[in-house]
Amino acid sequence: MTNIAVIVGSLSHTSINRHYAQELEKLLPEGVSFQFIDVDLPLYHQEYDEDYPQKAKDLKSTIENADGVLIITPEHNRGVSAVTKNALDWASRPWGTNSFDNKPAITAGVSIGHLGTAPAQQNLRSILAYLNAHVMGQPEQYLTDKIIFGEDGGLTDDAKSHAQEFINAMLAHIKKING
Repeated sequence: MTNIAVIVGSLSHTSINRHYAQELEKLLPEGVSFQFIDVDLPLYHQEYDEDYPQKAKDLKSTIENADGVLIITPEHNRGVSAVTKNALDWASRPWGTNSFDNKPAITAGVSIGHLGTAPAQQNLRSILAYLNAHVMGQPEQYLTDKIIFGEDGGLTDDAKSHAQEFINAMLAHIKKING
């Protein structure tokens, strides 16, 4: 069984990034599962290092026990959302307990804009590189919602084909890193 921790960098129940993650989950092959992480956390600050909240401990544990981590982030002001950054901060602290260390990491994102989430993902890749995660390079997934979602709310046929390629590449990346 391959278990993939999923961080969706939005707290909105109507998030297009959450919706995309759920659509990806429908395409997973037998023996692969997503475990969505609750990212509704207080803002990280160092004073928590002595007594981590249970939700932050759960976040760290889920990442550490997963075979890989998929991070699907919206773009806010050409960078990752505050929710995404906050989750990364919690998972990488306290100093010396970085849950992303040597972990396969995969990035994706959906936006209403024409650039998709390209700038946000570049920002995210930089953070993950610092955290010593093994970030998948290709295929990139910075998508525009109007192109990938059909009138029924599901993925269009073309988007579904690309999403399946993305899932296959993600699973190959996880297998390569984990041996």
